[in-house]
Amino acid sequence: MKIAAVGMGYVGLSLAVLLAQKNEVAAVDIVKEKVDLINDKKSPLKDDYIEKYLAEKELNLRATLNAERAYRAVDAVIVAAPTDHDDKTGAFNTSVVENIIKAVVNCNSDAFVVVKSTVPIGFTEKMRQKYGTERILFSPEFLREGKALYDNLYPSRIIVGGDFSNKSVLDFANRFTEMLAECALKDDIPTLFVGSSEAEAVKLFSNAYLAMRIAYFNELDTYAESRGLNSKEIINGVCLEPRIGDYYNNPSFGYGGYCLPKDTKQLLFQFGYAPQSIFSAIVEANEKRKDFIANSIVKKLSKTKNTVGIYRLTMKSGSDNFREAAIIGVMNRLREKSVKILVYEPTSERAGELFGAETVNDFELFKKRSDVILANRYDKSLDDVSEKVYTRDIFGRD
Repeated sequence: MKIAAVGMGYVGLSLAVLLAQKNEVAAVDIVKEKVDLINDKKSPLKDDYIEKYLAEKELNLRATLNAERAYRAVDAVIVAAPTDHDDKTGAFNTSVVENIIKAVVNCNSDAFVVVKSTVPIGFTEKMRQKYGTERILFSPEFLREGKALYDNLYPSRIIVGGDFSNKSVLDFANRFTEMLAECALKDDIPTLFVGSSEAEAVKLFSNAYLAMRIAYFNELDTYAESRGLNSKEIINGVCLEPRIGDYYNNPSFGYGGYCLPKDTKQLLFQFGYAPQSIFSAIVEANEKRKDFIANSIVKKLSKTKNTVGIYRLTMKSGSDNFREAAIIGVMNRLREKSVKILVYEPTSERAGELFGAETVNDFELFKKRSDVILANRYDKSLDDVSEKVYTRDIFGRD
């Protein structure tokens, strides 16, 4: 099959690389540096599997800035453009995705459009009605940043949403899922065909549950630290219950990243007048956790020792993303309390200042100047100043 994948973030690039093993794939992006790197078999993102596959595998993959030309030559277009949360409207900004769909329909009305971007519930149906075509489907992705290709090689499930009363749509959905399965390394992948709105809901409710789980263990940890109890012992005991399980339970400064904050807020927005209490509590709990962390740090400072070092803005080990990172919320709270802040973030190319705080690229100088060091995830490089480090990383993993 000939495919165009639009948007070379983690979702689009990992899918382009995955499918280029056995299909002809055009990787479309508006950033020339990304296009050049992909064509040079180099990854513009930090992901070990993507880097390995680009460098070592024989892929039928070319990157391009010319979207319209790519659309005309393919059977299907995968849309993986960003949909950031708009604080003014309280909902996703879907304008980029809509513009791509419009361009595809105008260029190649025979092509199927598979939306991988996270969108509001009902968006895909709205697009089908607006453009008078059943060839627009939604397929949620369930990827981790830094491990996106791995998660496509070993997917938890494949879900496709569309109007399957149309035989051509059903036939394409079968081809699309078979194509993903053939390029994966996992056998017997669970596959589900549902309505497009139901598929959109699966994505939002899945991420809201993950956010809820993070908030739960963070609040457990807040209670334990406040009462002088051992969080690790409590969590180990709780998680021996098989219905709870020993995973996704390592305390942090809060949930953040590309998906969880915006997806949880979008779901909360979509409830509208429908009764709910859990989802607003998830959002509130994440803010209270950042309040608690900031207040705990202030208690460790004095008039002469009042410089807080931020060890990494990235949310997870192996990641280069710090968008919506919880530590940034903690920094803002510390700044309101007139605390001096230093940031050590080696993945950033910005010099001098990040989020209103001084940056220090010399790691040894950073450790020396910091009176207290905040580390969302601990690293052995901090061992020599461990007495300065404040972290809630109990298990040494994400």
